[in-house]
Amino acid sequence: MELKGKKVAVLVDNVYQEMEVWVPLYRLREAGAEAHTVGATAGQTYASKLGYPVVAEKSYDEVSAADYDGVVVPGGYAPDYIRRHPRANQFVADLNAQGKLVASICHGLWVLCSAHGMLKGRKVTSFFAIKDDVVNAGAEWVDAEVVVDRNLVTSRKPDDLPAFCRACLEVLANAVKQ
Repeated sequence: MELKGKKVAVLVDNVYQEMEVWVPLYRLREAGAEAHTVGATAGQTYASKLGYPVVAEKSYDEVSAADYDGVVVPGGYAPDYIRRHPRANQFVADLNAQGKLVASICHGLWVLCSAHGMLKGRKVTSFFAIKDDVVNAGAEWVDAEVVVDRNLVTSRKPDDLPAFCRACLEVLANAVKQ
């Protein structure tokens, strides 16, 4: 699948789940998309749950939904830190409002819970432990490997990454350029 010309942000912060950042990031790049790591501070190194480093290439202040075709929100405990940044929540909400890819896996849906009501009426999945948070944010939660609800792609855990990445690439490839 060729995604040349597509631009996607992968959100990062401390205690991220390694595979949920690196697998989508490399899969997007392999498909020809321009994928950036985005965190609170550009140039800052964030440590994964196991200490594996990732450097934020851009900050939330440097990105705009108008310039991106999508976002990937990984899991681990990083989403609890990411959602504390109003600009991160707004970025995700804006991408969703524009019908662009919003992809989230595992605990990543914590960010979507904070993204200005974007889960209301949406069908999603996540790691089972945050089901109540997701349901209380207005979503219909199901236990499935991957759920695609228009522009929204969600999965439960690292084992779901093959289906998650396939769905992300498909949504990006079929998106109408705005």
